[in-house]
Amino acid sequence: MSVRWGLIGASTIAKQFMINAIRAQADGEIAVVMSSSPERADAYARENGIPAAVSTLDALLGSDIDAVYISTTNELHLEQGLAAIKAGKHVMCEKPLALTSADARKMVAAARKASIVFGTNHHLRNAGAHRAMRETIAAGRIGRPIAARVFHSVYLPENLQGWRIARPEAGGGVVLDITVHDADTLRFVLGDDPVEISAFTQSAGMAGGGLEDGAMCIWRFQSGVIAQSHDGFTTKFAGTGFEVHGTEGSLIAANVMTQKPVGSVLLRTASGEQELNFDREDLYTRSLRQFHAAIRSEGQPAATGEDGIWSLASAEAALQSSKTGKAVIIDPQLGSLA
Repeated sequence: MSVRWGLIGASTIAKQFMINAIRAQADGEIAVVMSSSPERADAYARENGIPAAVSTLDALLGSDIDAVYISTTNELHLEQGLAAIKAGKHVMCEKPLALTSADARKMVAAARKASIVFGTNHHLRNAGAHRAMRETIAAGRIGRPIAARVFHSVYLPENLQGWRIARPEAGGGVVLDITVHDADTLRFVLGDDPVEISAFTQSAGMAGGGLEDGAMCIWRFQSGVIAQSHDGFTTKFAGTGFEVHGTEGSLIAANVMTQKPVGSVLLRTASGEQELNFDREDLYTRSLRQFHAAIRSEGQPAATGEDGIWSLASAEAALQSSKTGKAVIIDPQLGSLA
């Protein structure tokens, strides 16, 4: 039995990654795409071999589909997600799930009540590099983790700048775009939850409208681990990376904060240095395989709705900290809807 998908949003990310990932599943097909612009929907459907194009949410949700992928601008996620859940469709939603964690909780709670599979598209936890780091830490190979550093400052390509740097009302800015990923990646790799954050943000010349295009955060985790992260849209020549330092060793990963299955992970201990081997499977293909399995009641999505609540609550706290100049507590119960 196939899983028929509807795309809510004729987006670049769907075109670059998600369409192929859905079609890579033996039981996956894309039935329809929706854009508020009929012309864009038609052109997108033609370019990507999608059988149907519609310009309203009702038309998409009224069609013969099983699941939706939401990749519209951030302020639309809540309404579209709730409508899809009400229509009985499984939901894979881009991060952040909404503009506030309170709204994200509403959506995730509605999905749970309706027995709908709900996933957050945190692609990085599907990267072989990050999974290798998580397994190495869990196996005790670096001893007790003490500190972590995330380097996730990039240069936002011109074709993606648009609303991300100009529209606060759409949920633009680097914190809602990238810091949410750091929150999820740190939680996943460390197997630990953040409890407090301090943040500085900047506008280094790309973003307008009062939005930030750079952020540096200091995190404290439940176990006592401290972490730092640097996110940006403005650094043309920076590499990305992720380090975790423990009592008995360090993990040093380069070029791993990316949508592609690339990069390297070095384990450094008293006995020397060792490059870790890890699989190079496409991140989105792995994510979709797990999502399809969840639809068959075999496990849960790679990143759940609760994971999406955690990452958004962390980003909210970072923005609050940058405005107040004070450390902000991240409620450790936020990931639970109980």
